[in-house]
Amino acid sequence: MPSPRTAGPPSELRRTALAALAALPPAVAELGRTFAGAGHELALVGGSVRDAVLGAVSHDLDFATSARPEETERLLRAWGDACWDIGKEFGTIGARRGDVVVEVTTYRTEDYEVGSRKPVVRYGDTLEGDLSRRDFTVNALAVRLPQLELVDPHGGLTDLAEHVLRTPVGAEQSFDDDPLRIMRAARFAAQLGFDVAEDVMRAMSAMAARLEIVSAERVRDELTRLVTARWPRRGLELMVYTGVAEVVLPELAQLQHTVDEHKRHKDVYEHTLTVLDQAIALETGPDGPVPAPDLVLRLAAVMHDVGKPATRRFEPGGGVSFHHHETVGAKLTARRLKALRFDKQTVRDVSRLVELHLRFHGYGDGAWTDSAVRRYVTDAGPLLERLHRLTRADSTTRNQRKALRLQAAYDDLEERIARLREQEELRAIRPELDGQEIMAILGVPAGPVVGEAYRFLLDLRMERGVIGKDAATEALLAWWAARD
Repeated sequence: MPSPRTAGPPSELRRTALAALAALPPAVAELGRTFAGAGHELALVGGSVRDAVLGAVSHDLDFATSARPEETERLLRAWGDACWDIGKEFGTIGARRGDVVVEVTTYRTEDYEVGSRKPVVRYGDTLEGDLSRRDFTVNALAVRLPQLELVDPHGGLTDLAEHVLRTPVGAEQSFDDDPLRIMRAARFAAQLGFDVAEDVMRAMSAMAARLEIVSAERVRDELTRLVTARWPRRGLELMVYTGVAEVVLPELAQLQHTVDEHKRHKDVYEHTLTVLDQAIALETGPDGPVPAPDLVLRLAAVMHDVGKPATRRFEPGGGVSFHHHETVGAKLTARRLKALRFDKQTVRDVSRLVELHLRFHGYGDGAWTDSAVRRYVTDAGPLLERLHRLTRADSTTRNQRKALRLQAAYDDLEERIARLREQEELRAIRPELDGQEIMAILGVPAGPVVGEAYRFLLDLRMERGVIGKDAATEALLAWWAARD
């Protein structure tokens, strides 16, 4: 797994940040002058400042201000071409001037009341107070405008230089104020490639159960950002190590329980993380069939073996089996993703890939018929390119001969798919007679029998390929006669 790039010392990072921020559009400096002229403070805060320290210019421009939301809205309407209320109850107003889009939030604090799943917002009075309530010191940096004064009250520059995540206040207090920060720690570990401080890790373990008061949608969003980050393995390992996965993704955590002290099978947990790494390596550029980062492929890699703990059997003679773990795993995957409020398409796609991930095994042991290849493609449907990558990534054997044999077998399968697709337009396999033709030939109205006939002709198409409408009609009539 690649490691994050090395950052320089804090003094160098400060120079890098100010150079990057000096390149911001002139409209940003004018916004600062607009607020200052009205007697209010305005500061660029959060990820855009952190990214500037790391040498990148962010287009997500978030600001904090001493102005209350009503005054912020008035000033933004004077400055911008358009202004909108993003969430006035949270103190946030948005605006656009040309291509520059900004969000401005009143200094605030957030915490959760007992039994509540939504944070309570309270306005603050100072920038330093606002920064003290941020999740991590690397995000508790600000730049006062228009003078471009870098504000770092909690040593965020030092932590960026050391690649470590710390909280501005005690970790348990921070996580108690907003339990979602527990997930954000794992997400930033995956996004930035940083380690977390010992006290942060201890607090994650001690307070993991508090995530249960956070809405599933907010947890899902953080998990999505984690999985699609540059180093997702780091975040998942942190979740499992601290016990956070037991609350958010228990199926992954339970893979640790399949570790066999007698080494009769591979470590399923470590295998899963390796499959994830290998699947990511097989993603493509933006013009390829599976552009990176692909959430569906990555989730399928994480979940592909979650059915193994429930299906593990020790066989006579010392062997171990996991019969039908792909079917059990698909059901567990769908249940977990639904609980996390993923959209229906993502739930269907990920669980289907988990269900299909073993379909290829056995191909190299005996020749598949063209019919079997057609079914493989048809069953995968639009997920075929992802299934190719998941299946290849699932080979983690250290036996070089076996690995090469599996690779050669899958190469052969892909070549056969390409040949058949060329010959038959495999992606769009349909029976050679449509519903209207079936009704006309059989003399029946629309109804269940037409569906039965359609499925018969589709099976025929799979088995025999293109046979022409005359032969398809003859076969349909024979089926109809036998059915009577």
